[in-house]
Amino acid sequence: MRPLAADDPEDIGGYRPLARLGAGGMGVVYLARGAGGALVALKVIRAEHAADPAFRARFRREVTAVRGLSGRWLVPVVAAGPEARSPWLATEFVPGPALVEAVDGHGALPVAAVRVLGSRLAEALTAVHAAGLVHRDVKPGNVLLGLDGPRLIDFGIALAAGATALTAPDAVVGTPGFLSPEQARARAEEVGPPSDIFSLGCVLAYAASARRPFGTGHAAAVLFRTVHEDPDLTDVPAGLRPLIESCLAKDPARRPTAARVRAALQDPRTRLARSAGSAGSGAGDWLPPAVLRLVAERSARALDIPAPRRAPGRPAPEETVTGPEPTAPAGERAPVRRRVLAVGSAAASVLALGGGTAAYLTLGRASGGEPPVHTLGFQADLSGADKADGIAQERGARLAVAHHNARTGIAFRLALDTIDDRGDAVRSRQAAERFAGAAVRAVLGPNTPAAARAAAPRYRSTRTAMVLVSLDDPRLDEDDTSRTLRVTRAPEEFLAVPLAAYLSSVRPVDRTAVIDDRAAGRVGSDLADALTRRAPNEGTTHVYPVPAGSDDFSPAVRAALADRAQAVVFTGTSADRAARCARALAEAGFTGPRLATWHVMRPDFLREGGRAAQGWVFSAPFTDPGSVSGAFRSAHRAVYGTAPGRWAPEAYDAVGLVARALESLGGRAGVTAGAVAERLSDLTYQGLAKPLRFTADSPRSIEVSRDEGYFLYQTEENAFRFLGRSDRVTGRG
Repeated sequence: MRPLAADDPEDIGGYRPLARLGAGGMGVVYLARGAGGALVALKVIRAEHAADPAFRARFRREVTAVRGLSGRWLVPVVAAGPEARSPWLATEFVPGPALVEAVDGHGALPVAAVRVLGSRLAEALTAVHAAGLVHRDVKPGNVLLGLDGPRLIDFGIALAAGATALTAPDAVVGTPGFLSPEQARARAEEVGPPSDIFSLGCVLAYAASARRPFGTGHAAAVLFRTVHEDPDLTDVPAGLRPLIESCLAKDPARRPTAARVRAALQDPRTRLARSAGSAGSGAGDWLPPAVLRLVAERSARALDIPAPRRAPGRPAPEETVTGPEPTAPAGERAPVRRRVLAVGSAAASVLALGGGTAAYLTLGRASGGEPPVHTLGFQADLSGADKADGIAQERGARLAVAHHNARTGIAFRLALDTIDDRGDAVRSRQAAERFAGAAVRAVLGPNTPAAARAAAPRYRSTRTAMVLVSLDDPRLDEDDTSRTLRVTRAPEEFLAVPLAAYLSSVRPVDRTAVIDDRAAGRVGSDLADALTRRAPNEGTTHVYPVPAGSDDFSPAVRAALADRAQAVVFTGTSADRAARCARALAEAGFTGPRLATWHVMRPDFLREGGRAAQGWVFSAPFTDPGSVSGAFRSAHRAVYGTAPGRWAPEAYDAVGLVARALESLGGRAGVTAGAVAERLSDLTYQGLAKPLRFTADSPRSIEVSRDEGYFLYQTEENAFRFLGRSDRVTGRG
């Protein structure tokens, strides 16, 4: 990625350019972000082409055609502006390296990897040809490598099969060395699906041998060899040579179809057995280690968007995330197991963990004098009841550390020291003792109340900031931890606000019933009190308690409906008890708005509630991990083989916040934990999930305005669907 130039546009069809991905004769390709936060590759056509009516006609026709393409190994078109002054096309952003970069940099791929590559590209071409299109530019530069497989990109010169070419009569369309003889002869009327198969054969020969089958040199010489000479397949492994030779037949009629190529590469008689090191048995195992490292590195660096170059007087665009490194956890851990990510190497290195798709990734920078390393502590429940949230946070934190360390010109590196406290008070105190002795600059976590209360006194005694990502426990305030306690999530006490806003603007009601589950303790009673003090839509709120020792919600539900309740809010924190309430409401025939908080957003609620659990709305202090950034999702999947879990973006941001504090202190080796804690109390950081602001009025928790720290979800089709940030959903933003 390159920084934006001073004359680059600030908005293109509702997309905001963030950086330049490339430029060529057709136009400029930007990395851009849409209104919903998703990243796209945005191709903008140059003015000289846009002024040509024939080009516009072709571009319009091709946009219509490619918009209908779908397939796992194709990069979908998400939007286009063929009628814009500067026509543009937006596709999903894939941060992986191109095949040409992998092969030129690391040599030929193993036979097993070429089989996976070829079968999946053939599958992509099968979809292209079934839609009546011809890609016309299948080449290594248009094949991006992902952990799960390749992606075929760039349909900028695609042609509808049988259509009349709108290019100049003698124009050669495609890339010499990877185009077909009919393309080399500029016979557009003969260019059909077999032309793509020829190009695919060239790509496979190149991937298998690291040599172009028709050589290199002047374009005219390469085109001549393509038309008149046999390909050089000397270094292509014997097991692949017959199929590639059939793809490279001069006569289009003698070439196999894309479907036949795929079938041949997947033929069990010729496919390698799926064993350790073979292709196709799991995320990333189709790639050799050197290329896997490249994929992981590229995914991490895709998060590091360069600062724009601005003309004098031109205002800066909205700040994007600046953050920091990745690595991955294993599934089970021994008690108080400790893991340190060392970051001193200049090269990226990945060590796959046996039995899983997780990987350790360290990214560094070569320099004459190595910058200092600042260690951050991370403690959470990684193997107990709350391990799902703990693991998600650790992964987000490690990804942020890797991002920081992958940046150029950094004044310091980060390392992450992890301890599994299992949510236990004794283990948490042991973790605090270890981190205090190791002089970490700040600690992320814990993620359970018992562990946080146990560790807080030790961190307070060493003036070490305890940065809580998912926990907000008012009892911690009783110990006067405001000097070292930092909570990056929105306060629990205001979770009623988005619920009330929803019932005031989205589903307005006059009578709200609160089913107060006394088993939830103070959390539930605070929610009930808040909704009583400020009733939704300036109507009335009535509270119907359910004793902590009772599992029967029917009496409270019957009483609420007898009082003509129009909406019901459940205050509990147990997913199982919420499901019981949902079933009681369904059995009573209630179909109005039903709301709760993030505490019950668990698989148990969906499983136990069944159909009665559908349609519920939840307020939450965390965003949807899949909506914050396409680059973040891609980087997470590249390293861990899975989509990010909830609280992962927030943990990523917490590392970025501490890194910002270290930067403001100069990043020098002598920075103390106390100085970092003090600096965090007066800092603003734009994160992936939300802005993080600590002020004199809110030194403990982030300052939240206009509900930007709260989000709404709704159960739909047995899943929790993200509705958006609260103020945007309810119209308060």
